[in-house]
Amino acid sequence: MPADSLFDYASREQGESRAPLAARMRPRTLDEVVGQAKLLRPGSPLRRLVEASAQSRAVPASVILWGPPGTGKTTLAHVVAQSTDRHFLELSAITAGVKEVRAALDEARTQLAGYGRETVLFLDEIHRFSKAQQDSLLPAVENRTVTLIAATTENPYFSVISPLMSRSLLLTLEQLDEADISSLIDRALADERGLAGTVTLAEEARGHLLRMAGGDARRALTALEAGAGAAKDSGSDEITVAILEQAVDRAAVRYDKDGDQHYDVASALIKSIRGSDVDAALHYLARMIEAGEDPRFIARRLVISASEDIGLADPSALPTAVAAMQAVSFIGWPEAQLSLSQAVIALALAPKSNAATLAIGAALADVRAGKAGPVPPHLRDAHYKGAKKLGHGQEYVYPHDLPNAVAAQQYAPDSIHGTRYYRPTRHGVEERYADRVERLRSLLGLPDEEPS
Repeated sequence: MPADSLFDYASREQGESRAPLAARMRPRTLDEVVGQAKLLRPGSPLRRLVEASAQSRAVPASVILWGPPGTGKTTLAHVVAQSTDRHFLELSAITAGVKEVRAALDEARTQLAGYGRETVLFLDEIHRFSKAQQDSLLPAVENRTVTLIAATTENPYFSVISPLMSRSLLLTLEQLDEADISSLIDRALADERGLAGTVTLAEEARGHLLRMAGGDARRALTALEAGAGAAKDSGSDEITVAILEQAVDRAAVRYDKDGDQHYDVASALIKSIRGSDVDAALHYLARMIEAGEDPRFIARRLVISASEDIGLADPSALPTAVAAMQAVSFIGWPEAQLSLSQAVIALALAPKSNAATLAIGAALADVRAGKAGPVPPHLRDAHYKGAKKLGHGQEYVYPHDLPNAVAAQQYAPDSIHGTRYYRPTRHGVEERYADRVERLRSLLGLPDEEPS
């Protein structure tokens, strides 16, 4: 195998005690990979890729690995490298351009023509490549000059050109859960390639480490290594929370996201927004982020708050919260915290009104109490045959035919005619709605006060 191959480099790196713990603990076989059970089952495309490479059979196809940071995309590429006698090349889209891609493809052609050796090209962060750069890969992928393994944290349907997508298998990696990260920590603590049993990890420190990792294996092992170094420097053989905090310069968040504090902190966030204390709201948002709270849960709470506590006092609040929710799904951590921060600030500073909340509550109460009644005949559907014979739609006045586009006719059933549900406040933009409601009720001939 050539000296410049990734396999030789990874082997040398793992043999050096100076290599980072995450590099030393990188799995060498698929059986050492933690998590991703769907991708690793017998007969899966990934299994077939590795087995075909190991046995010099035809590789099934090029592969795009899509998943959050620290879920094993680069690791899986290294496993392929270590199981193959094919030439292995690695490029990062952060530093490589068209020139580097062409040089890699020229080397692949030389290997194939001169030595009969096929090439596996690992391209990290492919989403950072422009369309022209991705186009330059197409001929080599199509004629199998290279087997491409591309990794991305971005949705490939938006970030990878469709011709490349159609020529590749898309494999989606899931966020590692705490059990996965915990097993990696245990392996790193005990394995000779790792810390070889030289330190132990206190249970409270393990919980803090799992929260800091946020499903990212690389982050967990990096923090563990820092904690081990700090423990040794202090003459201790146990990594405590205090030592871990000192090592990573990050305070532990006392937060059980599956217990009472999960609901307490979430409640405090919403109540701080409702109370217009922007700094308190940001504090609770930060605690939820640091504790590893699901960002989708945070986003859903903000969407609810935008209607429950702000409503039409600031009609932009709901679109802002919904946009943050969409950003969370589209971007993911850690960048999505910026969108959540923007939404929290906007909602906390917005004028407040619960009029929309009270309105639907009152309307629902009447419906549940049986105050429904038949729809007035002139409002009923008149489009089907025989409807007019039943009197449906007759005497209906089309509002747009009138100068002010308001028709003074009965809209509500008799049982609630004249009832007020929406009682706008005079806060923010809703003051305009309050004035308009009064004018419209007058034009509709509705009483100023509800019937007794």
